[in-house]
Amino acid sequence: MKLTIDDVRSRFIKHFDGTTGSVYASPGRINLIGEHTDYNNGFVFPGAVEQGMIAEIKPNGTRNVHAYSIDLKDYVEFNLDDEAGPKATWARYIYGVCREMMALGVPVEGFNTAFAGDVPLGAGMSSSAALESTYAFALNDLWGDNKIEKMELARVGQRTEHKYVGCNCGIMDQFASVHGKKGSLMRLDCRSGEFEYFPWNPKGYQLILVNSCVKHELAGSPYNERRLQCEHVAEIIAKKHPEVTSLRDANYDMLEEVKAEITADEYKRARYVIGEVVRVLNVCDALQKDDYETVGQMMYETHYGLSKEYEVSCEELDFLNEIAKEEGVTGSRIMGGGFGGCTINLVADELVDNFKKVVVEKFEAKYGKKPIVIDVVIGDGSRKLC
Repeated sequence: MKLTIDDVRSRFIKHFDGTTGSVYASPGRINLIGEHTDYNNGFVFPGAVEQGMIAEIKPNGTRNVHAYSIDLKDYVEFNLDDEAGPKATWARYIYGVCREMMALGVPVEGFNTAFAGDVPLGAGMSSSAALESTYAFALNDLWGDNKIEKMELARVGQRTEHKYVGCNCGIMDQFASVHGKKGSLMRLDCRSGEFEYFPWNPKGYQLILVNSCVKHELAGSPYNERRLQCEHVAEIIAKKHPEVTSLRDANYDMLEEVKAEITADEYKRARYVIGEVVRVLNVCDALQKDDYETVGQMMYETHYGLSKEYEVSCEELDFLNEIAKEEGVTGSRIMGGGFGGCTINLVADELVDNFKKVVVEKFEAKYGKKPIVIDVVIGDGSRKLC
């Protein structure tokens, strides 16, 4: 059931002084292709979705933030000037955004807030980025006179992940959440920050997410290790090719030259990333020709790379990918950081109903639980609702 303003407002009124504040929203995201390329300065191809986070916020005249997570039924207070911040992970996202906005010169004051989301947690749809973006956008509106540009708001969310949560993520999730546009995907150059909107209205196809309900936790996971491996390979290649500042600049020949100087795991990680940078550009070209068969082929290649070379898949996600192949789905792959979450599937219209039925039946028969099937509708980015 779709989350509404009233769902959040009723809890805000109950938990605070009976009055109302301003309501803001930011979406989660899908990513058609371009996984683990953002922190390698490559290209990504995300879009915002209709599901996201909604927060009501009202200044309270103090230096304290009183925050209530409706979904977790958890309440936390923290002082904006406290260097340590709250212990609860969900509250550290809000705290980190406050601190980063203050560092940009936004005179943030204390506030009361309640929030909820309908982005499935741990599904690779970036519920955390949606949360960060909601508060960054809101604080900019309430105290910053909207002087902070959208890309900097995205970076506020990224820095929050790095400094306050411990996940060294790239910029894609926050970028997509802030910049989303209904009916459009976006190709982002993660090095330059330049991006372009691509209309997304595929004739004859639909995007379907299948949530394995395997929860992932990126902070403290092998996610950070993958990033370090990629950076190390880029450093080794740069000794022979100074123009290479990240794996985005490398090619397969360069990688082969240094194969003896890196570990087998590092070789596999780099091979995946180099191929993925090229696949994103191939998908952009294919979409301009309405060539969805090529888009699907690239998605399957990405899944193989994520599973066998980057090794961020899991048994359940590989099984969902195999079902998609067996049912004639045009394209399917892991979406998000990996270690659980969803597959994203490009499905011909005439196959959609049967695919939804079969994937639930086969997954439940094997794992004893039903996956959650989600129809993708591309929505708008961060915004004030009322």
